[in-house]
Amino acid sequence: MIIQKNVIDINTATGPMRTYIYRPQAGGKYPSIIFYSEIFQQTAPIARTAAIMAGHGFVVLVPEVFHELNPLGTVLGYDDEGKDKGNNDKWAKPLESHDTDTKALVEFINQQTYCTGAIGTMGVCIGGHLAYRAALNSKVFSAVCLYATDIHSNTLSCEEHNDSLTRTPDIKGELMMIWGKQDPHVPDEGRMKIHKKLLNSANTFTWHEFNAQHAFMRDEGDRYDPALALRVYGMSVEFFNRTLTKTA
Repeated sequence: MIIQKNVIDINTATGPMRTYIYRPQAGGKYPSIIFYSEIFQQTAPIARTAAIMAGHGFVVLVPEVFHELNPLGTVLGYDDEGKDKGNNDKWAKPLESHDTDTKALVEFINQQTYCTGAIGTMGVCIGGHLAYRAALNSKVFSAVCLYATDIHSNTLSCEEHNDSLTRTPDIKGELMMIWGKQDPHVPDEGRMKIHKKLLNSANTFTWHEFNAQHAFMRDEGDRYDPALALRVYGMSVEFFNRTLTKTA
Protein backbone atom coordinates (compact mmCIF):
# COMPACT_ATOMS: atom_id res chain seq x y z
CA MET A 1 0.00 0.00 0.00
CA ILE A 2 1.46 3.36 -1.05
CA ILE A 3 1.51 5.96 1.70
CA GLN A 4 1.67 9.73 2.03
CA LYS A 5 3.36 11.80 4.72
CA ASN A 6 2.78 15.22 6.20
CA VAL A 7 3.73 17.24 9.27
CA ILE A 8 1.50 19.23 11.60
CA ASP A 9 2.00 21.09 14.87
CA ILE A 10 -0.75 20.10 17.30
CA ASN A 11 -1.61 22.43 20.17
CA THR A 12 -1.24 20.83 23.60
CA ALA A 13 -1.51 22.04 27.18
CA THR A 14 2.27 22.51 27.22
CA GLY A 15 2.79 24.04 23.80
CA PRO A 16 2.84 23.02 20.13
CA MET A 17 3.78 19.40 19.46
CA ARG A 18 5.23 18.55 16.07
CA THR A 19 3.62 15.39 14.79
CA TYR A 20 4.51 13.36 11.71
CA ILE A 21 1.59 11.66 10.00
CA TYR A 22 1.91 8.60 7.77
CA ARG A 23 -1.22 7.28 6.09
CA PRO A 24 -2.42 5.38 3.03
CA GLN A 25 -2.53 7.39 -0.16
CA ALA A 26 -5.81 5.79 -1.19
CA GLY A 27 -8.95 7.57 -0.07
CA GLY A 28 -11.13 6.27 2.73
CA LYS A 29 -11.14 6.04 6.50
CA TYR A 30 -8.51 4.11 8.45
CA PRO A 31 -7.86 3.20 12.09
CA SER A 32 -5.17 5.24 13.81
CA ILE A 33 -2.01 4.32 15.71
CA ILE A 34 -0.21 6.83 17.91
CA PHE A 35 3.41 5.71 17.70
CA TYR A 36 5.64 6.90 20.53
CA SER A 37 9.37 7.04 19.82
CA GLU A 38 12.46 6.43 21.87
CA ILE A 39 14.07 9.31 23.78
CA PHE A 40 15.74 10.38 20.51
CA GLN A 41 12.39 11.42 18.92
CA GLN A 42 11.72 10.73 15.23
CA THR A 43 14.96 9.20 13.99
CA ALA A 44 15.23 7.38 10.65
CA PRO A 45 14.44 3.97 12.21
CA ILE A 46 11.34 5.40 13.89
CA ALA A 47 10.20 6.92 10.59
CA ARG A 48 10.67 3.59 8.82
CA THR A 49 8.62 1.76 11.44
CA ALA A 50 5.83 4.31 11.10
CA ALA A 51 5.86 3.88 7.33
CA ILE A 52 5.70 0.10 7.60
CA MET A 53 2.67 0.23 9.86
CA ALA A 54 0.93 2.86 7.71
CA GLY A 55 1.48 0.68 4.67
CA HIS A 56 -0.71 -1.95 6.27
CA GLY A 57 -3.73 0.35 6.35
CA PHE A 58 -3.32 2.60 9.38
CA VAL A 59 -2.98 6.31 10.02
CA VAL A 60 0.21 6.52 12.08
CA LEU A 61 1.01 9.64 14.11
CA VAL A 62 4.52 10.13 15.51
CA PRO A 63 4.55 12.96 18.07
CA GLU A 64 7.72 14.58 19.34
CA VAL A 65 7.56 13.23 22.87
CA PHE A 66 9.68 16.02 24.40
CA HIS A 67 8.36 18.92 22.35
CA GLU A 68 8.35 21.28 25.35
CA LEU A 69 12.06 20.74 25.96
CA ASN A 70 13.49 21.09 22.45
CA PRO A 71 13.04 23.20 19.33
CA LEU A 72 10.40 21.71 17.04
CA GLY A 73 11.96 19.21 14.68
CA THR A 74 14.72 18.11 17.06
CA VAL A 75 16.18 14.65 16.46
CA LEU A 76 18.83 13.40 18.86
CA GLY A 77 21.72 11.24 17.74
CA TYR A 78 22.30 7.63 18.72
CA ASP A 79 25.43 8.65 20.61
CA ASP A 80 26.41 9.57 24.15
CA GLU A 81 25.42 13.21 23.71
CA GLY A 82 22.00 12.28 22.34
CA LYS A 83 21.47 9.63 25.00
CA ASP A 84 22.34 12.03 27.82
CA LYS A 85 20.04 14.76 26.47
CA GLY A 86 17.20 12.31 25.87
CA ASN A 87 17.46 10.80 29.33
CA ASN A 88 17.48 14.25 30.92
CA ASP A 89 14.34 15.10 28.96
CA LYS A 90 12.75 11.83 30.06
CA TRP A 91 13.31 12.62 33.72
CA ALA A 92 12.27 16.27 33.35
CA LYS A 93 8.87 15.76 31.77
CA PRO A 94 6.10 14.58 34.13
CA LEU A 95 3.73 11.83 33.08
CA GLU A 96 0.83 14.23 33.46
CA SER A 97 2.19 16.24 30.51
CA HIS A 98 2.32 13.07 28.43
CA ASP A 99 -1.33 12.51 29.37
CA THR A 100 -2.33 15.92 28.00
CA ASP A 101 -0.31 15.20 24.84
CA THR A 102 -2.30 12.02 24.33
CA LYS A 103 -5.55 13.90 24.89
CA ALA A 104 -4.57 16.42 22.19
CA LEU A 105 -3.64 13.63 19.76
CA VAL A 106 -6.94 11.82 20.34
CA GLU A 107 -8.88 15.02 19.77
CA PHE A 108 -6.94 15.68 16.56
CA ILE A 109 -7.60 12.17 15.27
CA ASN A 110 -11.31 12.45 15.92
CA GLN A 111 -11.43 15.63 13.81
CA GLN A 112 -9.89 14.04 10.71
CA THR A 113 -12.10 12.80 7.89
CA TYR A 114 -9.62 10.04 7.01
CA CYS A 115 -9.74 8.46 10.49
CA THR A 116 -12.37 5.96 11.67
CA GLY A 117 -12.02 7.03 15.31
CA ALA A 118 -10.60 3.65 16.35
CA ILE A 119 -7.30 4.41 18.07
CA GLY A 120 -4.40 2.23 19.17
CA THR A 121 -0.99 3.09 20.54
CA MET A 122 2.45 1.63 19.94
CA GLY A 123 5.89 2.50 21.21
CA VAL A 124 9.48 1.42 21.75
CA CYS A 125 11.61 1.91 24.89
CA ILE A 126 10.24 4.98 26.70
CA GLY A 127 7.69 5.02 23.90
CA GLY A 128 6.53 1.56 24.99
CA HIS A 129 5.86 3.05 28.41
CA LEU A 130 4.00 5.97 26.82
CA ALA A 131 1.89 3.59 24.73
CA TYR A 132 0.98 1.74 27.94
CA ARG A 133 0.29 5.03 29.67
CA ALA A 134 -1.82 6.34 26.79
CA ALA A 135 -4.12 3.34 27.17
CA LEU A 136 -5.41 5.02 30.33
CA ASN A 137 -7.32 7.25 27.91
CA SER A 138 -10.74 5.69 27.36
CA LYS A 139 -10.56 6.52 23.64
CA VAL A 140 -7.57 4.19 23.17
CA PHE A 141 -8.70 0.65 22.37
CA SER A 142 -5.38 -1.21 22.37
CA ALA A 143 -1.63 -0.83 22.77
CA VAL A 144 1.53 -2.58 21.58
CA CYS A 145 4.29 -1.93 24.12
CA LEU A 146 7.80 -2.91 23.04
CA TYR A 147 10.44 -3.29 25.77
CA ALA A 148 8.76 -0.55 27.80
CA THR A 149 11.14 1.11 30.25
CA ASP A 150 10.51 2.75 33.63
CA ILE A 151 7.12 1.15 34.31
CA HIS A 152 8.47 -1.29 36.86
CA SER A 153 10.84 1.18 38.50
CA ASN A 154 8.59 4.26 38.79
CA THR A 155 11.50 6.50 37.76
CA LEU A 156 9.52 9.05 35.75
CA SER A 157 8.21 12.22 37.33
CA CYS A 158 4.56 12.15 38.34
CA GLU A 159 2.16 12.98 41.12
CA GLU A 160 1.90 10.55 44.02
CA HIS A 161 0.06 7.32 43.13
CA ASN A 162 -0.16 8.42 39.49
CA ASP A 163 2.70 6.29 38.16
CA SER A 164 1.83 3.93 35.32
CA LEU A 165 2.21 0.68 37.28
CA THR A 166 -0.12 1.88 40.02
CA ARG A 167 -2.64 3.04 37.40
CA THR A 168 -2.63 -0.30 35.57
CA PRO A 169 -6.13 -1.31 36.79
CA ASP A 170 -7.50 1.77 35.00
CA ILE A 171 -6.40 0.48 31.57
CA LYS A 172 -9.46 -0.96 29.83
CA GLY A 173 -8.05 -1.61 26.35
CA GLU A 174 -6.14 -4.72 25.30
CA LEU A 175 -2.35 -4.74 25.68
CA MET A 176 0.35 -6.64 23.83
CA MET A 177 3.55 -6.63 25.88
CA ILE A 178 6.78 -7.51 24.04
CA TRP A 179 10.14 -7.97 25.75
CA GLY A 180 13.72 -8.99 25.14
CA LYS A 181 14.96 -11.35 27.84
CA GLN A 182 18.50 -9.95 27.54
CA ASP A 183 17.33 -6.37 28.07
CA PRO A 184 19.29 -4.83 30.99
CA HIS A 185 16.86 -1.92 31.25
CA VAL A 186 13.96 -4.21 32.20
CA PRO A 187 15.45 -7.20 34.04
CA ASP A 188 13.61 -10.40 34.95
CA GLU A 189 12.32 -9.07 38.24
CA GLY A 190 11.06 -5.89 36.56
CA ARG A 191 9.15 -7.79 33.89
CA MET A 192 7.65 -10.12 36.48
CA LYS A 193 6.52 -7.15 38.56
CA ILE A 194 4.58 -5.78 35.58
CA HIS A 195 3.22 -9.22 34.68
CA LYS A 196 1.95 -9.79 38.23
CA LYS A 197 0.30 -6.37 38.29
CA LEU A 198 -1.49 -7.05 35.00
CA LEU A 199 -2.72 -10.41 36.28
CA ASN A 200 -3.88 -9.04 39.61
CA SER A 201 -5.63 -6.14 37.86
CA ALA A 202 -7.45 -8.50 35.46
CA ASN A 203 -6.24 -6.61 32.40
CA THR A 204 -6.75 -8.08 28.94
CA PHE A 205 -3.24 -8.68 27.61
CA THR A 206 -0.82 -10.99 25.87
CA TRP A 207 2.78 -11.39 26.98
CA HIS A 208 5.71 -12.22 24.68
CA GLU A 209 9.35 -12.67 25.67
CA PHE A 210 12.09 -13.30 23.12
CA ASN A 211 15.80 -14.00 23.30
CA ALA A 212 16.71 -10.48 22.27
CA GLN A 213 18.36 -7.34 23.57
CA HIS A 214 16.94 -3.90 24.20
CA ALA A 215 16.03 -2.05 20.97
CA PHE A 216 16.04 -5.22 18.88
CA MET A 217 13.54 -3.54 16.51
CA ARG A 218 15.85 -0.62 15.69
CA ASP A 219 17.35 -1.21 12.25
CA GLU A 220 20.56 0.61 13.12
CA GLY A 221 23.17 -0.68 15.53
CA ASP A 222 24.43 -4.06 16.60
CA ARG A 223 21.35 -5.08 18.62
CA TYR A 224 19.03 -5.21 15.60
CA ASP A 225 17.42 -8.61 14.97
CA PRO A 226 15.86 -8.45 11.48
CA ALA A 227 14.06 -11.80 11.63
CA LEU A 228 12.53 -11.07 15.00
CA ALA A 229 11.62 -7.52 13.98
CA LEU A 230 9.74 -8.88 10.95
CA ARG A 231 7.89 -11.32 13.18
CA VAL A 232 6.91 -8.59 15.63
CA TYR A 233 5.70 -6.32 12.82
CA GLY A 234 3.42 -9.14 11.70
CA MET A 235 2.15 -9.68 15.25
CA SER A 236 1.47 -5.95 15.63
CA VAL A 237 -0.43 -5.66 12.35
CA GLU A 238 -2.58 -8.67 13.24
CA PHE A 239 -3.22 -7.28 16.71
CA PHE A 240 -4.33 -3.88 15.47
CA ASN A 241 -6.41 -5.37 12.64
CA ARG A 242 -8.27 -7.38 15.27
CA THR A 243 -8.62 -4.73 17.98
CA LEU A 244 -9.19 -1.64 15.83
CA THR A 245 -11.08 -2.70 12.73
CA LYS A 246 -13.75 -4.55 14.73
CA THR A 247 -14.54 -1.29 16.55
CA ALA A 248 -14.31 1.02 13.52
